[in-house]
Amino acid sequence: MGEKHKKLWDQDWAKSEPTASGAVLMVQGTASDVGKSVIVTALCRIFAQDGLRPAPFKSQNMALNSYVTADGQEIGRAQGIQAEACGIAATTDMNPVLIKPTGDMHSQIVVHGRPYRHLSASDYREEFLPKAKPLVMEALSRLRDKHGIVVIEGAGSPAEINLKQRDIVNMNLAEWADAPVILVGDIDRGGVFAFLVGTLELLEPHERARVKGFIINKFRGDLSLLQPGLDWLEQRTGIPVLGVLPFLPDLDIEAEDSVVLDTYPAHPEQAPSKELDIAVIRYPHISNFTDFDPLAAEPDVSLRYVSKLSELGHPDAVILPGTKDTISDLEFLRRQGLAEAICSLIEEETRTQLVGICGGYQMLGEQLHDPEGVESNEPRSALGLGLLPLATTFLPGKKTVRVHGYTCEDQPISLHSKNRRLPISGYEIHAGSTQQLRDTRPLFMLRVNEEPVQGSGTAPELEQAETQTHPEGAARADGRVFGTYLHGVFHNDAWRRAWLDGLRTSKGLEPLSVTFVSSSRKEEAFDRLAEQVRRHLRMDLIYDIIGIQGKL
Repeated sequence: MGEKHKKLWDQDWAKSEPTASGAVLMVQGTASDVGKSVIVTALCRIFAQDGLRPAPFKSQNMALNSYVTADGQEIGRAQGIQAEACGIAATTDMNPVLIKPTGDMHSQIVVHGRPYRHLSASDYREEFLPKAKPLVMEALSRLRDKHGIVVIEGAGSPAEINLKQRDIVNMNLAEWADAPVILVGDIDRGGVFAFLVGTLELLEPHERARVKGFIINKFRGDLSLLQPGLDWLEQRTGIPVLGVLPFLPDLDIEAEDSVVLDTYPAHPEQAPSKELDIAVIRYPHISNFTDFDPLAAEPDVSLRYVSKLSELGHPDAVILPGTKDTISDLEFLRRQGLAEAICSLIEEETRTQLVGICGGYQMLGEQLHDPEGVESNEPRSALGLGLLPLATTFLPGKKTVRVHGYTCEDQPISLHSKNRRLPISGYEIHAGSTQQLRDTRPLFMLRVNEEPVQGSGTAPELEQAETQTHPEGAARADGRVFGTYLHGVFHNDAWRRAWLDGLRTSKGLEPLSVTFVSSSRKEEAFDRLAEQVRRHLRMDLIYDIIGIQGKL
């Protein structure tokens, strides 16, 4: 943790209560996965459209799907996406504490974007949380000083009695920030009225007084049939229902919780019939699975998430994604019989390609060493899949950078593109350092830079940047196995489509060329979400709750 953050950590908060000018609104839920993150994203977009200069905030987030800020710090992915919905750059103030579970009741604690310590659940509660208030409130205060409104997201439920005493993310935070609270319930899981009323009953009177409105989320059906329940809820609690949001399955908004992967098919027979079948391995510690959202959106791709040998089949490509615990997830592959089956596919099939991203890239190598227990709190070593001549060593510290560059002209991967130097951008976030045991072909030439390389790949800026670049990634000579540390590689439209069209031509299919632009698609998704939420919420009451007049 940096010196600035250490001073915040050690200070006496009672002596430095902050003052801030920006308004605040807090969204809490009756349980996990009721839709808080999506609703905060929608409100951020609406407030941005209405000229309020919003910013998101979540004091403590638990997620393996993380986001790298422009200055190379790590935060929860939801807050990064919410910042994009606001039209602003994400900062660590938006998520000062990130918890990344590593298994066995331990987690890596990331403070202001940098690894702090690995702690057990009890040590986190007893040692960390009592000191966390100043860290959290300083971050919130800075956001309020810079923005017209900060939309705060809670975590789980505010009625978890065993957690309330040292809570820094729900009602205690609402009290510290003097924030009005909107309580969200998920009707799709059933019992929404019991969830809402029960949550209120378990709150202290002063906490209950902060709840200014309800949102019922994920409704399917005839709203008139629900109306008697809404009337009863308002009469029973004296709190207005701010709206009933419909079930929206195709938002195209990046998800943070891996529970969303349950909506994807696993077995080939469950998947829609499309020309390309791509299987992503879903191991227990999968991280940054949003890397593959653009593949799922391609019209010719059937994307599956596979965790059992019986689900693998004979896909056109297998992807080993990122993971928070590479060696443990490699052991999972072997226990499930997936490691042997994947290697057999590569040896026996003529077309199947194997792609490793970050932790998956490390698995493709020959050796994995964790001498200091960086990933699991105990020293370990393991043999990799042996498909690339690489060795990875995990050491304290983490590389988190945004990078930009271009594809290597002589890489053996089959890319259906006349331009062999395609622009590439993304981010790296990993603890391991990977070395070549024998020569391999790199995939990309990259550099750390705030601005991506522009143009078609032959522009002068590529040549000017060449001396600043370094090789990244590795591929087998036949191009059927390759790996990279680059997260977000499939968000590069030209490269993604060139790779997919290479798969197509290997099957005798005509290429499609670029089908959509990822960045434009994301902006359109934010606007569609905002339109839906604005249509179904009483935004006039929400502005009254915030204390901002005249917006509607």
